Amino acid sequence: MRRRPPFLPAAALLPALGPILGLLLLGGCARTTDTFKPRISISSTTGGSVSREKSFLVDGYALDDTGVTQITVDGKPIPILPGSRKLARFRFKTLIEGSQGKYTIKARDAAGNEATLVLPISVDTVKPTIEVTRFEKSGNAIRVSGVASDNTGVAQVLVDGNRLNITPGQRVEFFAESTGIWADITVIDTAGNQATLRAR
Repeated sequence: MRRRPPFLPAAALLPALGPILGLLLLGGCARTTDTFKPRISISSTTGGSVSREKSFLVDGYALDDTGVTQITVDGKPIPILPGSRKLARFRFKTLIEGSQGKYTIKARDAAGNEATLVLPISVDTVKPTIEVTRFEKSGNAIRVSGVASDNTGVAQVLVDGNRLNITPGQRVEFFAESTGIWADITVIDTAGNQATLRAR
């Protein structure tokens, strides 16, 4: 007659199973390392990257999957605006000395990952120039052609308040038809400087 092996209670098996259970539990709760750097974007500036003002507001945000803990501008911490730290919004005011400047923006998350964005800014106080190359009048109808020029770039050309369809650049040729006695031409550059001329 064969003898049965002795019955072992569960408590006697725990010491042998302990290390195995520990490994299983650790495997299920393993933490992932955060290597995602925040992403900094500039959403708007009142002056743009080329401005006619030395001081204006810059708005931006830093995007991070775990949340941004700090934002600095040129090494100085600035407040993070109320809202989600995963989309951390910020704002600061510029003060440019001379005609060129730049700001170094850094964002850090809870894991210590850091991202850097350098924002260059140019100050332009020079107005565009307008040259009328042709002016024709027939009754009440007016046709005007010309060239608008600017050192940083022409952004808009308007004739009698109507914005023309142009390709922005440092030298822009334009043509417009209007009615009246004369034509008022307005040219705006990328910094917001404005020049006007009445063609007649």
